[in-house]
Amino acid sequence: MAEPGAYARRSFVYRELAACGARFRGAGGAAVAVDFGDPEGERRSLARLGLCDLSPLPRIGFRGPAALDWLRAKRVRGLDRDNRADIQRSGALAVRLAPTEALVLGNPAGRGNLCDRLEAALDENPEPGCYKAMRRDGSFHFLLAGAHAADAMATLCGVDLRPLAFPAGSVAQTSVARISTIVIAVALGEVPAFHLLGDSASASYAWSVLVDAMTEFDGVPVGLDAVRHAIGANAGRSAG
Repeated sequence: MAEPGAYARRSFVYRELAACGARFRGAGGAAVAVDFGDPEGERRSLARLGLCDLSPLPRIGFRGPAALDWLRAKRVRGLDRDNRADIQRSGALAVRLAPTEALVLGNPAGRGNLCDRLEAALDENPEPGCYKAMRRDGSFHFLLAGAHAADAMATLCGVDLRPLAFPAGSVAQTSVARISTIVIAVALGEVPAFHLLGDSASASYAWSVLVDAMTEFDGVPVGLDAVRHAIGANAGRSAG
């Protein structure tokens, strides 16, 4: 296991995670909370309600009048309408926020390096009208997953996030506990989940509010290994 202080990049809430008993490991040059001492229990909890910190993992934004066309030229799929998320072949997620803005989230399972490849491509050959937005440094990134995820979010957000009203692929740019937040609905197999992204300055407050909202539904913080297990298990069922 790793000590977060040994890494140049670590979560905005690593102190809160450590206080809850998180165990850290290096991933992509960052310290990531992989579990809280009970990996098997966390896998079970994720199906009910679990909160995972993905903040140290790759993500990047693109803005400008040419941003979407440039991404399409780089074979990023989707981006056809605002507030829509499309999964890529690598398992990354491309999110169109506006006609001139998109967000790319890396695959939490660690497969592929789409964010790095896109950043390197734009650095090497700048495109007029397409500019990077460094989401990895400026925004927290949490994943709230489980059968009661929408119930917990209902206590913090005015948008109806139940699966029938807000299916996988839906995106809302809204307020969660009075924090401007991007909410992205996804599915880990049959388990509904939400990516939550907001200003890094509000990360500690957002984490504490979400943890508090989960208590009514017996939700707990979970590590990245639980999320990766869910992704791998569901990918295996799909392949079979």
